[in-house]
Amino acid sequence: MPADLPADLPAVPAPASSEYRRDPVEQLQAYRLGVALTRVCRVRLLRMRADPAHAEVGPQLLRAVASIAANIAEGYSRSSVADRRKFYEYALGSAREVVVWFEALGLTESDEETTQLTSIRRLLLTMIRTTRETTAAGRRVGM
Repeated sequence: MPADLPADLPAVPAPASSEYRRDPVEQLQAYRLGVALTRVCRVRLLRMRADPAHAEVGPQLLRAVASIAANIAEGYSRSSVADRRKFYEYALGSAREVVVWFEALGLTESDEETTQLTSIRRLLLTMIRTTRETTAAGRRVGM
């Protein structure tokens, strides 16, 4: 545990075991960035937990940021392109919600979290556009 964190804080979960890394969803950069962003935000919020303003916003931020990777994973598992796109759109909605919580916490454009979130949003927009084009063309995207 980093020296600047109190000893009584719960440990941040370790990266998934190699067994989980064999899951094809791990190949999606947006998913990997979402998981990493969840870990980074959790550590940052643990450091900021003494501030009463963060007591209310922090849990909402963690739920929203965790739902990004969760929705990508669920969408990736869907066999229907329309279902897959729906979950990618949910993930994009969660990413946009995170922007609101970042602003409430005063995180700036120079923060690593904001940079990661921008990358996730761009990737999700591309994934959604691709699934729309696939649906329009009548093709099915394999998992």
